[in-house]
Amino acid sequence: MSDRHSAPTSTALTMRSVVRQFHTVIVTVSVTVGVTDIAPAPPPKPGSTVPVSIPPPPGPYQPQEPQGPYQQGQYPPPPPAAQGPYGPYGPPPYQGWGQGYMPYNQPAPVNGLAIAALVLGILCCLPAVGLVLGVIALVQIRKRGERGRGMAIAGSVLSSLGLALWVLMLATDGVSEFWDGFKDAASSSASLKKGECFDSPTGLEGSFYDLDEVPCAGEHDGEVFAVVGLPGGVFPGDGEVTRIAEDKCYTLQTSYAMDTWAVPDHVDVYYIVPSADSWRTGDREITCAYGNTDADASLSGGSLRNDETTLDGDQLAYLKAANLQEEALGTIPEASAEDDLAASQKWAARMAAALNAEAGMLRDHAWPADTKEPVAAVRKEVEALREPWEKAAGAIDADAFYLAYGEALELEDRDLTITARKALGLDTTPPSYEEDGSGSGTGGGGGDLEV
Repeated sequence: MSDRHSAPTSTALTMRSVVRQFHTVIVTVSVTVGVTDIAPAPPPKPGSTVPVSIPPPPGPYQPQEPQGPYQQGQYPPPPPAAQGPYGPYGPPPYQGWGQGYMPYNQPAPVNGLAIAALVLGILCCLPAVGLVLGVIALVQIRKRGERGRGMAIAGSVLSSLGLALWVLMLATDGVSEFWDGFKDAASSSASLKKGECFDSPTGLEGSFYDLDEVPCAGEHDGEVFAVVGLPGGVFPGDGEVTRIAEDKCYTLQTSYAMDTWAVPDHVDVYYIVPSADSWRTGDREITCAYGNTDADASLSGGSLRNDETTLDGDQLAYLKAANLQEEALGTIPEASAEDDLAASQKWAARMAAALNAEAGMLRDHAWPADTKEPVAAVRKEVEALREPWEKAAGAIDADAFYLAYGEALELEDRDLTITARKALGLDTTPPSYEEDGSGSGTGGGGGDLEV
């Protein structure tokens, strides 16, 4: 081994010498490349046996790395330095900042749009916005190396589903049905219909937010006898809504309880009116109801309804005629004849016209034999009452008015009416207002509920 050019004595020694010389050539080239352009390696000296590369010998036996320690003063040859993209000196000593790597072990920030896309996707309130934010977030994450890709994808998927649901609802009128349902739920009075009974948790006076429908057979706070619709537009105000309710409800009560004698004295008229808040949700109804004169008390079991659904033809004919007088009597003016003679004269004229119409209806109906005579007696009384009321309508002063009014009261014979009612199978107990002459109507002063 002291003579590099001597013939090899064994295969193992020859291979070791070749490998060492080969490494020497490679190291020389690597150092040269770092200073100037790469120059071709010098040709071997004459007689040199150092090859540039030696193919592996054929056969199953392949060359192996030399084993054992090196001689004194010798070190293992360095590995070949392959020239990469950084030149012959190798890569830079520090790793560059790439995706997922930050100095001082700090994690990459989470993309804010990804978070917003996920929130909007879960809420499903603005699905189109959530979908757009999710797509933008994915693009930013790919460019900036930020986190949040999963949130952006989840938000985009949820927003896509929400957008598809909104399109489906619009195509099938689902949105309008949902809004109608919301308005019905917000307006408690809208759920009550004519003939239904209810309980009010807060009583029959003041504001309330819910009414519970209950069977009319048991005790209940109120019974609906009419529902009046109001025109749309701007809320007319509490005073105007109340005025309309009073006018409509007191007029419509006899169309539900036609036999006013059958309505107990402790029953009064109440009305449920929309408030400014419920008006904004679409509440446009006034609900007229019967309730106890004591707003904190209930009505006893049983419905107060007596109309064409419960009465026969003869009863209907008699009550329709008699109620004309009842309705006119209920329009008595608040001011006395001394204070407003004209108003009292108009009221007397309405009474005379109602009596005239009542007499005609009683005369034109074909009554059964057992009711014909009692009804005829009532008709004659009505015709006689018309004359003093006509005098009152033409009175020149308050004294003349009261004189004619007194004549009408003297001509009334309550027993004739009771006899006719008994023959027809109607209630025969006169209301208290008929006995004391206080005018028509049911109960006391009434009241209102506000939705």
